[in-house]
Amino acid sequence: MRVIPVLDILDGRAVHARGGAREAYAPVVSRLSATAGDAIALARAYVETLDARDIYMADLDAIAGRAPHDALLRAIAVLGARPWVDAGIADAERAQATIAAGAARVIVGLETLPSIDALAAIARAIGDARTVFSLDLRDGTPIVRPGLELPASPVTIVQRAVDAGARTVIVLDLARVGTSAGVDLALVAELRRACPAIELVAGGGVRDVDDLARLADAGCDAALVATALHQARVTRADIDAVRDRVQRSHP
Repeated sequence: MRVIPVLDILDGRAVHARGGAREAYAPVVSRLSATAGDAIALARAYVETLDARDIYMADLDAIAGRAPHDALLRAIAVLGARPWVDAGIADAERAQATIAAGAARVIVGLETLPSIDALAAIARAIGDARTVFSLDLRDGTPIVRPGLELPASPVTIVQRAVDAGARTVIVLDLARVGTSAGVDLALVAELRRACPAIELVAGGGVRDVDDLARLADAGCDAALVATALHQARVTRADIDAVRDRVQRSHP
């Protein structure tokens, strides 16, 4: 089990995402950084204080159709981070440009996905090891771009994404983000049973170290965490303890 810290970027600043209501997001106040909304300082703390190299970066401006924050991405990568970037990426050209700007992996979100064929084209262009599919949900319901016809079942959607070349899947319920409501362990377990070979990551609602342990037991490989880190309800010691527990359980 790994903890992947989250950077939600809006207008070039790190914001505190809550419930998917992006118009209300404010600069994040974190115990890991002295300055609210300082994305670089927060990324440095993730790397140096938490010893986290994988960082999930949601470029909310790009997701909304505005220019991506490639310069900020490059600056974060220079810190020694391996950014996983969700920037509304919907085609192979933009995926390649995002890798060139410093992304270690490109996240293709269901929210902005134009077609399963587009996901397959991205996986071919950058390689399946760098292609991450995000199962974007709101209160358990898939968030699908208007005009895109997909099955209603989250599990079936993930299976189609895996068939298209995604080897890593994030299950992210926007309604739970920043709410400390806990994660949907039943869905995580169902996805693990249906797709045993994928790297499975959960995000949205992680409250504390006990949630991390429950996710590990449900078959998760990693968890996206933000609020619990900012409020010090998950610390470096907790992250190390969960990692050690999983290693003992799966030698």
